Amino acid sequence: MNFPFHKSLRCAIRGIVRCLRNERNMRFHTMAALYVLFFSGFFGLSRAELAVLFVTIGAVLSAEVFNTAAEDLCDYVSPGFARRIGSVKDLAAGAVLLSAMAAVGVGVVLFWRPERFSVITAWFLDAPWRLALLAASLLAAALFVVLPGRGDKPEKPGEDWESSKNGGTEK
Repeated sequence: MNFPFHKSLRCAIRGIVRCLRNERNMRFHTMAALYVLFFSGFFGLSRAELAVLFVTIGAVLSAEVFNTAAEDLCDYVSPGFARRIGSVKDLAAGAVLLSAMAAVGVGVVLFWRPERFSVITAWFLDAPWRLALLAASLLAAALFVVLPGRGDKPEKPGEDWESSKNGGTEK
């Protein structure tokens, strides 16, 4: 079935939002990406370096979404414990770990410039409200990451997410 573009886009956005609501690791990676993008402004990255940064962030977030999709499909197909299903889940989680480790490597290459660290520190200490705002945003980000999401995953095998979301009225 070929949906109109706006419907496909709506489905994709709904999937991303669902992943953010239900997956702590997706919330963590999203917050990390936002802070990396903020602090990247202090480093005067070239266009190529920014492109690498965006592709790296996209790879980690995409891996997390694929991992969630694999886990959900595994839970749907086999609600109980099955060694092969566990192996599939481990493989998907391993892909996320590999992309996150690569992202750390990219971060070290792009941002390990100790001379810039003193500039960042001075920028925050120059206006204490900036430091207070950073502390408040870090607290809010930590709460966003650790507090449980809405948990709108289907509860029963055989019940798809769309029908559970709409009270079973839509297929």
